[in-house]
Amino acid sequence: MPPAAATNLGYTPPDGGWGWAVVFGAFISIGFSYAFPKSLTIYFKEIQEYFSVSYSEIAWVSSVMLASMYAGGPVSSILVNRYGSRPVVLVGGVLVCTGMALASFGTNIIHLYLCVGVIGGFGLAFNLQPSLTIIGTYFQVKRPMANGLAMTGSPVILSTLAPLNQFLFDSFGWRGSFLILGSIVLNCCVAGALMRPVNKSIPRKTIDESSKCESKAEEHPAAEDTTTHSDNLQTEDQSESKGHSFVQKFIDLSLFRHRGFLIYLIGNVVLFFGFFAPVVFMAPYAKHQGIDEYSAAFLLSIFALADMFIRPTTGLVGNTKWIRPRIQYFFSFAVSYNGVCHLMCPLASGYTGLVVYAVFFGLAFGMLSALLFEVLMDLVGAPRFSTAVGLVTIIECGPVLLGPPMAGALVDYFGDYKYMYYACGVFMLVSGIFFFVMHYYNYKKLDEERGKSKAMETRNSDEAEQLKMNQADRTMNETDE
Repeated sequence: MPPAAATNLGYTPPDGGWGWAVVFGAFISIGFSYAFPKSLTIYFKEIQEYFSVSYSEIAWVSSVMLASMYAGGPVSSILVNRYGSRPVVLVGGVLVCTGMALASFGTNIIHLYLCVGVIGGFGLAFNLQPSLTIIGTYFQVKRPMANGLAMTGSPVILSTLAPLNQFLFDSFGWRGSFLILGSIVLNCCVAGALMRPVNKSIPRKTIDESSKCESKAEEHPAAEDTTTHSDNLQTEDQSESKGHSFVQKFIDLSLFRHRGFLIYLIGNVVLFFGFFAPVVFMAPYAKHQGIDEYSAAFLLSIFALADMFIRPTTGLVGNTKWIRPRIQYFFSFAVSYNGVCHLMCPLASGYTGLVVYAVFFGLAFGMLSALLFEVLMDLVGAPRFSTAVGLVTIIECGPVLLGPPMAGALVDYFGDYKYMYYACGVFMLVSGIFFFVMHYYNYKKLDEERGKSKAMETRNSDEAEQLKMNQADRTMNETDE
């Protein structure tokens, strides 16, 4: 296992113990955040007929919910910084429950936009960000593995909610189902109760243990967390931000001068235009090729199973001493892998070809999802992660909201799904290449800055030693006199 990355947390994370209960809570909370909007699509046909609206109008329900989840990121980050993760997740569970209960009494589609989309979306935001943040306070050495396990909640809960929603729909209709789903999502409150704040009174490692860690770090110098280098270089930025406005007290706007954060943000804005659309249109694309509805729906199950398998595996691989030091390259590969899958999809012929695509796409999607927030924490560090993820998600809500409708517009214009998959593949592949190039540049700059820092420390140490020797010589001369 790679040595622990140095951080400025001020305490030693336990890397286990109650942290695994926190991971389980995050597993539930993150799972509902990502799976819930997708699982509601099973009710769309009946709701569309009930309110006499078009497919595009009903499709906005999930889009508004996802966009609200991302747009609520900064608000969630402020609340987490002020009150901690546990109360925010509890409030989030209650909000989603309230939104679903109110939606069950809806009289028009606008009502669903507000209740399911806005209220429910903000509730999911209050579940997502705190769960991602608290993992970084409990784990340091095993953080990639913990993040990978927590992110596995999305495919697991999606594969559970899909058949459950079909059963509820057949038994109670969409109104009764929404009430029951509102009560089910209250399990997020149980997950939030597990998120006990970490005990920060744990003493730091002793000098002997620290020296051992330093010797290990010298054996694997690349294993040092990029967080340390970036944070050391931006001490002045952080000190300047203190004492600024109320907003800047809770939202660290100096992140927009952080090189690694800007690379992550720019690349993610591009990739999110092609991130969700291939999942949304997988079953319709199969039906367009003449495949029956049951077999088309089964493609999503195959996709979810591959996704479920690869997420914890990605966390384990990302935690190895070969990958952890340069985990940004691993993420770049995952993004590019997604793009190649989408570009190859139109070449798949028949149901067998689509099954192969679903497997490879599930692996690619799961790899990317497992690393998505781990690499951000690797860049900015656990102390600044809460603010960073809030800023990222509110900016990403634009591509999340516009990506699927833009993909649907391509299908309407050309009358074929292949151009939509080509477009999504290009977005993902361009983003992956951008990440490869820019992270190579970032790692190179970090190595240069680390070398300059060590040289300066050595020079200061030599000057201090010379000063001590001069003082000693002066004292001896005075004694002789």
